[in-house]
Amino acid sequence: MDRDALSQFLSRHRGDLKPADVGLHAGPRRRAPGLRREEVAQLAQMSTDYYTRLEQGRSTQPSAQILSALARALRLSPDERDYLYRIAGLAAPDRSATGEYVAPALLRVLDRLSDTPALIVSLLGEILVQNAPAAALYGETSHLIGWERSEVYRWFAHPESARTLYPESDRDRQGRAQVASLRAALGLMGQHSRAADLVRELERVSPEFVTLWAEQRVQRRFADHKTLIHPELGEIEVDCQTLFTEDQTQALLVLSAAPRSEAESKLQMLSVVGIERFGSGS
Repeated sequence: MDRDALSQFLSRHRGDLKPADVGLHAGPRRRAPGLRREEVAQLAQMSTDYYTRLEQGRSTQPSAQILSALARALRLSPDERDYLYRIAGLAAPDRSATGEYVAPALLRVLDRLSDTPALIVSLLGEILVQNAPAAALYGETSHLIGWERSEVYRWFAHPESARTLYPESDRDRQGRAQVASLRAALGLMGQHSRAADLVRELERVSPEFVTLWAEQRVQRRFADHKTLIHPELGEIEVDCQTLFTEDQTQALLVLSAAPRSEAESKLQMLSVVGIERFGSGS
């Protein structure tokens, strides 16, 4: 671990970012144009004291999870992310694997979406980051680990809880769409990938998945019109639009509703009130 290089790298990239770059308000009386240490710590979901020790070269070697969070908070490119890992004494992550890294271009768009649910997901349906309205609608997912982070895994492994967000009349369509998307992911990622591992795990835990997988459906959803059920707001009819990264490995999902509709009012209520009042969703 090169503490001096890590210190200089973190400090420089923190200074290069403006609050608006990461969806924060600048506020009055800022003595420097870059982010404050406490703002980076907030974005990376770590304590300000720990981040300060990292930047000052007083910390022990950070974990891969910490470095992943810092790469996301500082909006690092893949090359910059790899360099961060190496100066911290760890091997750079495999770029072909789906992990915690989030494309900076998608993050920049997400940072500007505060009035409607929006989230960035992996090919395997893992929520990598979401804004407050999305957390209020879909539930807070940052505590999930392993395959539990994948929506397609939860759909088949825990149907009694994972499907409550959708009306019963639409669950068959959604299940088939989940399987078709996973097969498309397998085609892109290959037979020796996490997609293949997920297929094997689902075949082990869900006879329903085995039946649907045998149908050989392949489809990636770029847009969808559906109804979601919030535990307190009830049914919300939304349009879902998708923006993919160039390599197709991550997608930004944006939910919206027809102008001046009841659904639009409910989405605005999610945006204003957030997760504190309405709980964690499904």
